[in-house]
Amino acid sequence: MPRVLMTSALPYANGPIHIGHIAGAYLPADIHARWRRSAGHDVLWVCGSDEHGAAITLRAKKDGVTPREIVDTYHEEMQAAFRSLDISFDHYSRTSSAKHHHVAQEFFLRLLEKGAFEVKTEAQFFDPEAQQFLADRYITGTCPKCEAPGAYGDQCEKCGSALSPTDLIDPKSTLSGASPVLKDTTLWYLPMDRHEGWLREYIEEGRLDGAPHHAASAWKAHVVGQCKSWIDGGLQARAMTRDLDWGVPVPVEGADGKVLYVWLDAPIGYITSTMEWCEANGQDWRAWWQSAEADLVHFIGKDNIVFHCLIFPILLKEHGGYNLPVNVPANAFMNLEGQKISTSRNWAVWVKDFLEEFPDRSEELRYVLASIMPEQKDSEFTWHDFRERVNNELADVLGNFVNRVLVLNRKFHESRVPEAGAFTAEDEAVLSALNAAPGRIGDFIERHRYRDALQEAMGVARLGNKYMTETEPWKVAKTDPARAATLLHVCTQITANLGILLAPFLPRTASKLAEAFGVAGLRWSDARADLVSAGAALGDLPILFAKVDAEWAEMMRARLEQPVERAVEPLKDTCTFDDFMKLDLRVGEVTACVPVPKAKKLLQLTIQTGLDERTVVSGIAEHFTPEEVVGRRVCVLVNLAPRKLRGVESQGMVLMASTADGGLRFVTPEEGTAAGDVIA
Repeated sequence: MPRVLMTSALPYANGPIHIGHIAGAYLPADIHARWRRSAGHDVLWVCGSDEHGAAITLRAKKDGVTPREIVDTYHEEMQAAFRSLDISFDHYSRTSSAKHHHVAQEFFLRLLEKGAFEVKTEAQFFDPEAQQFLADRYITGTCPKCEAPGAYGDQCEKCGSALSPTDLIDPKSTLSGASPVLKDTTLWYLPMDRHEGWLREYIEEGRLDGAPHHAASAWKAHVVGQCKSWIDGGLQARAMTRDLDWGVPVPVEGADGKVLYVWLDAPIGYITSTMEWCEANGQDWRAWWQSAEADLVHFIGKDNIVFHCLIFPILLKEHGGYNLPVNVPANAFMNLEGQKISTSRNWAVWVKDFLEEFPDRSEELRYVLASIMPEQKDSEFTWHDFRERVNNELADVLGNFVNRVLVLNRKFHESRVPEAGAFTAEDEAVLSALNAAPGRIGDFIERHRYRDALQEAMGVARLGNKYMTETEPWKVAKTDPARAATLLHVCTQITANLGILLAPFLPRTASKLAEAFGVAGLRWSDARADLVSAGAALGDLPILFAKVDAEWAEMMRARLEQPVERAVEPLKDTCTFDDFMKLDLRVGEVTACVPVPKAKKLLQLTIQTGLDERTVVSGIAEHFTPEEVVGRRVCVLVNLAPRKLRGVESQGMVLMASTADGGLRFVTPEEGTAAGDVIA
């Protein structure tokens, strides 16, 4: 059996983990890794925090902290979320480490030495208000392909199209809201068009130049379809460096202020993570990345397909000596209660928060997410469905069957495996199905069909439930104790096997079963119809799954409707009464309002203050039209030192309140006040 190196998409360390992340790239990989380990395969599963790129710096700017503070916080929080759901990485790293910086820089220099890049001085988007070049994720606009608003400069998250910032319609800077301008800068580009020929063969065949590989399944149709669409459309050169101050510095003289593009930096994190694990375990990392006996499999969401199936393979091939991925089983997205998961609107189920409040529901969450995993198309999580699956499948099928087996063995056989007599055709059919189950489940897992695999595993519990219900051993015991013992023997074999067959999906539950039925520590190949011997002592178990009531499910759904808890701005430094008395706040009336030319955020207000009529420039254009402002009574700081904004002298400041949803509202004087009234 070959070595299998598994990676899961490095999660951005700019926010917590939600159920969509888990269903996309981590639970399928965990099921796969647990099965391979149990089957005796040589498997290594690596991951880590992606701690560079525009998403990190944007979050840092928003929170008013440093990028290092952001990544340190979420690096720990994300690991806590993974642990709470028993996600069993072999090694979890981070891309901000000194080790990774060194590995990524060496990789870049090797590519540079081999002529993989083109150095170009070209016009890039520049924010004239923030006075900095804009990384792809600092730019949003309308997607030119699907016309969805809010597309990023590198990708539209609605249609999945790979983009360049200049492709966007009506681009805007996410830093200031200004329309960016083009300004020359020197960057290193990856000419992807050079690689279209071999990439097409690679994507269509799942391998390159007839090289052997050991993947058991073809690539998913939607993965191949996306990749071929990009290739058919003509691949464009993509900048592999960025003008940023947070990331892996470009290791070239004269490249100050430039870092490696995050989609060059981050996938190399898989290599760094492997190196770290190998150093700690006395192995050679090359045996995983550069050996013909090792398969590389990437577990990702569909929004990362272009990077893992096109860009990273180009980088690996250009560097030389590295294996290309033999499969990229990308999952689609998971929606929540009829809507797309939205972190900004708090429309999400946060794994760490949920399991801190309900630690006993870890297995239930794993089960439901695996049952509705978005393997080929988007799926939907609802709390009603969660309740139905827990109650009807985990409690009524699995939990009920296990409990009945233990209770009947305790009552009739002193909690020992009963002796079997002659098997009937009915018994043989059940035992034959039990013997076939490990192969069927393993085949589905190997082909990345996890929903089918879980249904096949639960099918073993359903088989036992049906067999017990139809044969009624508790009744047979009254007239034919030997036959009843045979029936319970078969039921006990089924339950013991569940301690092995459920382990990839429900590791805690399977562990409890394995301990109670004496099969702890056994491997996948040990599962069979005669797993436990007659006379072996059986343990005891509590009720495995408590039912979920309708009120709890409705409470969880209702929580999504609650407004986002807003962090209150910290208290400013204390001011004296004399400081406050210096402020001259007055009621004013807006008599005219026009946009400030070439400034998307600014409006020019003419305000009657009672003292005079003056001009005030205010950054409210994204929230109000000029027509909505004229005629308003407002609060004005009239003795603020004048300053010029976009060539217009502003003679004061209008007081505004920022709201929890990111909006602005006027601080409006009460009825009965008039222009010139002093606010004291």
